[in-house]
Formats: sequence, C-alpha cells, structure tokens
Amino acid sequence: MTVPTASPSRSALLARALHSHRAALMDLYAELPDDQAQFAAWEGGMSFVALADHLSGSSERFLGMVQGQAPGALPAPSADLPAARARLQQTTEAAMSAIAALGNEDLGRRVTAFGGREMPIAAMVDMLITHEAHHKGQVWMMARMIGVKPPMFVKMG
Repeated sequence: MTVPTASPSRSALLARALHSHRAALMDLYAELPDDQAQFAAWEGGMSFVALADHLSGSSERFLGMVQGQAPGALPAPSADLPAARARLQQTTEAAMSAIAALGNEDLGRRVTAFGGREMPIAAMVDMLITHEAHHKGQVWMMARMIGVKPPMFVKMG
C-alpha cells in the first residue's frame, strides 16, 4: 500500500524556484576571484558586485512591498566581493523564509508593487524569480569572459 503524500504548497514551490536560481548564483559567486569584483561586461554595465547588490536589493524591496512598505533607499554598495556574497546570503535566507510562509490567501492579496502598479503577491514573486534569472544570465556570461566556468544554471535539490 502506498501512503499518499501532501503536495508542496504553492508558496513552497515558489520559494524552491527562487532558491534554485539563487543557490546556483551563490555557487558561482564563490568561484569568482576577488580581484574581478568590479569587472563589467560593457561600459556602464553593472559589475559583479553591483549585480549582487542589485539582486540582494530586489529581494529586500520585495519583502518590503509584501509588508505594505514603500521602497526605501538602497543600502550603500558593498565594498568588495566578500561583502556582496554575505549580502546575497542574508537576503536569500530572508526571502526564502518570507515566501515559504505565504499562504494561498497571501499569494492572492494585491499590493502596490513596482512603479506603483498593483498586483497579486504571487505575480510579484514570479517577477522576482524572472528578474533573478535575467541578471543571473549576465553573471554567467561575465564569468565566462574572465575565464571562470559557471556551474549548472540552477541548483537542483
């Protein structure tokens, strides 16, 4: 006899999707040489540090919007790659906990989001995941440009 198992909640699936991207990103950041922290693929483009800070800041802003807060000022830029890695780790843990704690009613609740647009929290989480993947692709390309071979694009399990 097989025992039925409960399906993961929608919020758990969303948290897992974000984590699969962020964990792979953090694995790559662990491989980046500290002396390449300010490398950018094009003039005016974001550096490795700036991209890490941008993704960390996006996670923090998301959490604030879910709680009904207006986006605050961005924190000071990370001084170096180790600081950017630490910020990514901290914001990952906070985002994962917040997303996993959302119930179905929370996911359907509409909040004021990016650019004053009102949307359900589930749509905001989806945007956060898509945004993460977009910028993670830039980091993957930049890593190859400096001779670092990225890991698998997502971290499974």
